[in-house]
Amino acid sequence: MEKRSQQDEEVAQKSEVVHEEPAPISIVKGVLLTTCCTLSLAMMSMTASAVAISLPSAGKELSIPEDQLQWLLSAYALSSGCLLIPFGRLADLYGRRNVFVIGCLVQGAFSLGSGFSNDLVTIAVLRGIQGLGGAATVPACLGILAHAFPPGHARSLAFATFSAGQPIGGAVGFLLGGTLTEFAPTTWRTMYWVISGISALCILMAFLYVERDGPSTEVDKRVDWIGAFLVTTGLVLIVFVLSDGEIAPQQWRTPYIIALIIIGVACIALFLLWQWHLERPEVRETYSIWTPPPLMKLSLWTRGKGKFAAVQIVVFTLFAGFQSWILWIVLYYQNYQGYNPIQTMIRMIPMFPSGVICNIIIALIVAHVDGMLIIALGCICTAIAGILLALINTSAPYWAFGFPSAIIVVIGADFVFAGGTLFVAKLALPHEQSVAGGLYQTMAMLGQAFGLAISTIVFDRVRSTESSKLGVTIDKLGLNAPREAQLKAYRATSWTMVGFSLFAALLAVIFLRGVGILGGAHPKPDAEATSEDSATEKVGEEPGSETSRTRA
Repeated sequence: MEKRSQQDEEVAQKSEVVHEEPAPISIVKGVLLTTCCTLSLAMMSMTASAVAISLPSAGKELSIPEDQLQWLLSAYALSSGCLLIPFGRLADLYGRRNVFVIGCLVQGAFSLGSGFSNDLVTIAVLRGIQGLGGAATVPACLGILAHAFPPGHARSLAFATFSAGQPIGGAVGFLLGGTLTEFAPTTWRTMYWVISGISALCILMAFLYVERDGPSTEVDKRVDWIGAFLVTTGLVLIVFVLSDGEIAPQQWRTPYIIALIIIGVACIALFLLWQWHLERPEVRETYSIWTPPPLMKLSLWTRGKGKFAAVQIVVFTLFAGFQSWILWIVLYYQNYQGYNPIQTMIRMIPMFPSGVICNIIIALIVAHVDGMLIIALGCICTAIAGILLALINTSAPYWAFGFPSAIIVVIGADFVFAGGTLFVAKLALPHEQSVAGGLYQTMAMLGQAFGLAISTIVFDRVRSTESSKLGVTIDKLGLNAPREAQLKAYRATSWTMVGFSLFAALLAVIFLRGVGILGGAHPKPDAEATSEDSATEKVGEEPGSETSRTRA
């Protein structure tokens, strides 16, 4: 490896900048920009819920076996969830608006193609490529909002509004997807084309209301493709194993499941080791194809005296519980109570206005209430929702247990998502906003996959054990399990969800003490992050030189 040339050093010295907060923007422009980002997040949520409710119709028309229908959802989730960090880095380097537009274009184009597909392989591949657009869009949005709004009430309101896109999109997806599948001549295909139209609208709004990013202030604009390959491969394999481990031929003892989890964990370990290597000062003093800037600086996890890492673990654990609630209450309504999809959908509707109200509350209180209290309260509320489901009286009316549970469960997801996003944005420096946001989303995605895997294991084990006690040997699908055994299994998954949520609350109380006001105009975490980053990034100088390179 060769030392940086004199020309490189001169460029580095000229590129030294001061980290400044973004200048305030007009109210009208801020509203339109936030609307654009919120609509894109709503589109992603809408895609998931609309496809989920249309699975039976698509499977019937395309003759897709029931156990393979999950790939219409999984293909999108794998690509969109596992590429957030690499796309976050690309957004920070080459322009958040550029990556946002490309992401929306990919989502729209391949959603359009999915609507014309006539077999499982084609639609699964197109859905997987469509997920690349989602992976590009989300971190770009977070970077756009953090860059456009200085810390303060306007930023808090923007992030709260952005967070509201998820429940709104989910509601519209369920309602519109179910309606179009039932009544439109093109049934399940129609919603794919609607998503394509929304993508086009997002692109138009981005060109009109999102400012083009200025040139990146980083001196070294190379991308760590080795790190991108390792982290993406590792996450894809881990998420796949968590999703398929329980339904594999020999469950978790299946040879390919064991092999893939070992390879996935090894890739993540190598990724972390590689990032540590690239961040070392002696490595940063050299310039070669083997020394690009790290994709994700491990020092980022130590920001705010370790609170950055704490909030990542909290969102991982909380979303493990939240996603478990979503899955098992739907299955309880349909498989145990015998409701059809429309009846189940109606019982889920209270989640969505509750989610919108939660985000309005966040916008109002985030500048006045300690962040630890907001996040911990959210986790406790989600735990209460799980307790209601665990103690549900099967003969009681919906309003006694199901309704309050649906109202309360979203408080945790929305409070933690909005509060944690604000906190991460404060600890990340200007050129790290999209990467930090992508990492936060990745932890939430991994938490969901982990929660579903653990709760599925609990359900299967309890159902099998209770059936055996009653002298019944259940079949592979468990359709002949006694109702008593099924109910105990559903209760067990609910208690598992409660455990996840309470553990997240405990982590918040212990490790997020001192976080302070998340929506303040002059947050302490930002100053700490800037100081820490400046101390670690004065690299690239020749030995003995009095000048040093500081990356922006």
